[in-house]
Amino acid sequence: QVQLVESGGGLVQPGGSLRLSCAASGSIFSINTMGWYRQAPGKQRELVATMSSTGTTDYADAVKGRFTISRDNAKNTVYLQMNSLKPEDTAVYFCRITARGRAYWGQGTQVTVSS
Repeated sequence: QVQLVESGGGLVQPGGSLRLSCAASGSIFSINTMGWYRQAPGKQRELVATMSSTGTTDYADAVKGRFTISRDNAKNTVYLQMNSLKPEDTAVYFCRITARGRAYWGQGTQVTVSS
């Protein structure tokens, strides 16, 4: 059984910062890609950022230059540093990992950007 536990969401003012964390635990081996997705009310879930096992990153255009993804392989944890947050970044953020051909999702953490 694999579990992904996210943390770090919350309410922040425009221009502020948050750091999300997602720790994977359980019977998991050879994690490949780790990433973050988000879903705003009434919208489809979309990719935010991913990082491969070799460190290759991919970012949505909307977050380039503001968000940074990183991972700690020893801890099976992925992070998302979010700076210069905007109201349009408001969404539920989900982490996703792939390992041995399977994908696993976290339960999501709410990020609200509002004054």
